[in-house]
Amino acid sequence: MNIAPLVQARGLGRQFRDGASEKWALQGLELQILGGEKLAVTGPSGAGKSTLLRLLGALDRSYAGELRVNGCELRDLDDRALARFRGQTVGFVFQSFNLLPSYSVGDNLLMPNVLTGALPAADALERARELLDRVGLRACWDQRPLTLSGGQRQRVAVARALLLKPSLVLCDEPTGALDHDTAQQVLDLLDELHAEQACTLIYVTHDERVVARCDRRLQLFDGRMAERQPGGSS
Repeated sequence: MNIAPLVQARGLGRQFRDGASEKWALQGLELQILGGEKLAVTGPSGAGKSTLLRLLGALDRSYAGELRVNGCELRDLDDRALARFRGQTVGFVFQSFNLLPSYSVGDNLLMPNVLTGALPAADALERARELLDRVGLRACWDQRPLTLSGGQRQRVAVARALLLKPSLVLCDEPTGALDHDTAQQVLDLLDELHAEQACTLIYVTHDERVVARCDRRLQLFDGRMAERQPGGSS
């Protein structure tokens, strides 16, 4: 594990308007996540878990306090730097897969590079084919996502998230739409790729099987944080 912090947050907060009033979805978070860590973020619905993930991935930059990821204060990034950050630093894996149904599996894998131009086209193609082979779906390159099972689509989503070798992979309930055996296969795959690429892996999850695989658990309650070790008491 890299001992340098990849994520640093001080006084991190996010406020939303709810009718005539305002509500803090996150408030006063103090957070440090090391390079190469596996972290589970848990808590009841509405606790702020997905809000935190969106902030870490720079999908939302309307926050209070400080948030640095890979040395960048996210609110200071201009549009070009923001696109580069999202494409090269962060990979996303969602519960609903978020694959483009009208594009082939191969085109879905290549999309992060299409959007960022981070790699020469030939290198991106080679990397995408290697990853698809790695997740056991070499024969599916030309298929549409809706012809695949849920587990296959999630494996495609994992491969897409890792195309540009991001240092931070954010997983929002990645096993939530999968049966038990398929979920285990996807988690095993993420563990293997995490070890190979030494990326930081953050799960938002309600699944204790996911928590047990992580180095640490962060529990959120009403936008505030209480940290505990997996399996330990709060």
